[in-house]
Amino acid sequence: MASPADATVVWFRDDLRVSDHPALHAARAAGGPLVLLYVFDDSGRAARRLGAASRWWLHHSLTALAASLEKRGAVLTIRRGDPVEVVPAVLRDAKAGHLAFNRRYAVGERAQDEAVAAAVRQQGAEVHDYTGSLLHEPGDVLTGEGERFGVFTPFFRALTRQGEPRSPYPAPAELSGLSHPVATQTIESLGLLPTDFDWTAGLAETWVPGEKGAHQRLDDFLHHRLERYADERDLPAAEASSRLSPSLKFGEVSPYQLWHRVREADASPAVKEKFLTELGWREFDYDLLAGREHLDTENVHRTFDRFPWADPDPRLIRAWQRGRTGYPLVDAGMRQLWHTGWMHNRVRMVTASFLIKNLRIDWRIGERWFWDTLVDADPANNAAQWQWVAGSGADAAPFFRVFNPVTQATKFDPDGEYIRRWVPELRGRQGKALHEPWTSDHTLLDEGGRAYPSPIVDLKASRQAALDAFDRMRH
Repeated sequence: MASPADATVVWFRDDLRVSDHPALHAARAAGGPLVLLYVFDDSGRAARRLGAASRWWLHHSLTALAASLEKRGAVLTIRRGDPVEVVPAVLRDAKAGHLAFNRRYAVGERAQDEAVAAAVRQQGAEVHDYTGSLLHEPGDVLTGEGERFGVFTPFFRALTRQGEPRSPYPAPAELSGLSHPVATQTIESLGLLPTDFDWTAGLAETWVPGEKGAHQRLDDFLHHRLERYADERDLPAAEASSRLSPSLKFGEVSPYQLWHRVREADASPAVKEKFLTELGWREFDYDLLAGREHLDTENVHRTFDRFPWADPDPRLIRAWQRGRTGYPLVDAGMRQLWHTGWMHNRVRMVTASFLIKNLRIDWRIGERWFWDTLVDADPANNAAQWQWVAGSGADAAPFFRVFNPVTQATKFDPDGEYIRRWVPELRGRQGKALHEPWTSDHTLLDEGGRAYPSPIVDLKASRQAALDAFDRMRH
């Protein structure tokens, strides 16, 4: 960015941080006062409306960002409405000659950014956009034939051949705002928190949203869990995950910061590579999203448009949502999600497979539930992972891979520590009585006196029905 003679508006979106923020870094380096803007657009016209858990996170992440900016002598300007109208209006109010932002990658978001940029340029101001949320620009990593990759491993190999990502930018010690700030709204006026009843106690006891909380989790992961990540990441009771997915989704930490902190960590090269490969899956999913406008509703492999889904039974869907299926690992995962807004990745695959294959309910119904209840409900990862389990996505697991929740539990939670934590009815059980409670004659009661349910579906019969449906789709 050339040195401006007047103010620059820095437009925050999914990059709610001050360190390693390319747009903020460039605008500050250029000189001139800054207007630091967040526009809340809840219309759903350009980007998918946030789910309830994500709205809770956004409220607290914006609050943390505003406090961080205030410590540096700046103010976070909050506006609500269509950015195509709001952003140019803020530039006029501030008499700013420059707009700076980090790029977004969903099709609707990219179209909105282009419309904002066109409106700003029409006013005579300059627009500067940067790569800040991904390690690569979608579409830049291509096959030898110039096509997008449809398989992860060669994609990640090609991505890493481009060399190490750039080093992160430091957080600015000070920021210079306008002498007369433009009008702003309060974060509370955005109405992001629940009003009818407060269901967020479990979220609040589990998470500290914001850039500071993200780096505390990152430090904790690097010092206490990274070395055992490769061996224990599939064990839900081991707490070996980084828990950084919501912070990546809201941009409280950048992938560049994660990449280099892991590279510099005191751990074996194999362990580091395993974690960075998982970061690569995020890059792959965003490459997939950038080429598909409706990844959350349209099958990547259109053959699955013919799949004969069962009629969605509200009773079965609600049992799955509330963790009342009668299968302990599924129920533990769904209850963890309901309480914390997060679920262990191995258990996400098991719960998704159970809905899609054992209940034969359309993957889109599950994707929407996760979108509403996950604090890390990412537009690329959430849809891509559901399609991966369904078999309809890019580089997906084959449909006939059905995750048996009993087998998965005995393999990845053999002592039942994870299950007993989230399914209190089973806390006195061991072995088969824990993993297959329907084999016991004793009634199991939760803390409210409700009996633990019998299985809502037979695993063997439902698996065969799913495979028969898959054969009908193919033939």
